[in-house]
Amino acid sequence: MTLRSPAFNDHAVIPAEYSHANGDLSPPLEWSEPPEDVVELALVCEDPDAPSGTFVHWLLAGIPPDTTEIEEGDTPTEAVVGRNDYGTPGYGGPHPPKGDEPHRYIFHLYGLSEPTNLEEGFSIEDLRDAEDGTVVATGTLVGLYGR
Repeated sequence: MTLRSPAFNDHAVIPAEYSHANGDLSPPLEWSEPPEDVVELALVCEDPDAPSGTFVHWLLAGIPPDTTEIEEGDTPTEAVVGRNDYGTPGYGGPHPPKGDEPHRYIFHLYGLSEPTNLEEGFSIEDLRDAEDGTVVATGTLVGLYGR
């Protein structure tokens, strides 16, 4: 699957309006239609450059396979929302330490052949366990952000 955003290009700077300091407005995302055997989509956004280790910024599961976009600031109504590493549900925008080189924010879209059956507030570990052996398609988009 091809994952992209109308707000920023792959390996380009994420606009500040989508940062943690500006209210955690999630960026719009679009993707190509998944293969026929996909029954659910899941979305993860992580910062592998965080000083304390990979920081999870966004977790969604239960996205219907016929969904091909998420509008700015939106969550698909059928989606199950996970807990980010800020400790809140939904999207938490980039907020790297001041002076760091720009961090990478990696958006991963997973096409799954089995439902995850996750509940609201799930963790990244819950998602990894639920998707184990069921990922049949992926898409990746990398955004950069520094302060």
